[in-house]
Amino acid sequence: MPTFETLPRFTTDLQHLTPAQRGRFRRVVLDAFVPDLRTGRPFRPGLRIKGVRSAPGVYELTWAPDGRATWSYGKEKFAGPHIVWHRIGTHSILDRPLAEGRLVGAGHQLVG
Repeated sequence: MPTFETLPRFTTDLQHLTPAQRGRFRRVVLDAFVPDLRTGRPFRPGLRIKGVRSAPGVYELTWAPDGRATWSYGKEKFAGPHIVWHRIGTHSILDRPLAEGRLVGAGHQLVG
């Protein structure tokens, strides 16, 4: 079962999204991202997940035409991957994909 945590900057970014944007992100995560994590197979092409060049170990998830979220794998909590969400917003978040300047931090559980 995948587990998740959010870093403080992700939580702040999330609050700046519109309710429609938050809903769309949540749908993509619950309907595609989590099911793909559970299978252990590569992510479906429609998720457009790729590494962030300026931050090794950090990945970008495209959840809307101009909607991006950055994340990394954290230390496994239970049997299954642990995802640490770093930033969410438009393509511009890729200028600073790691606002805290580190890959893993103390966050809050999002799902799981």
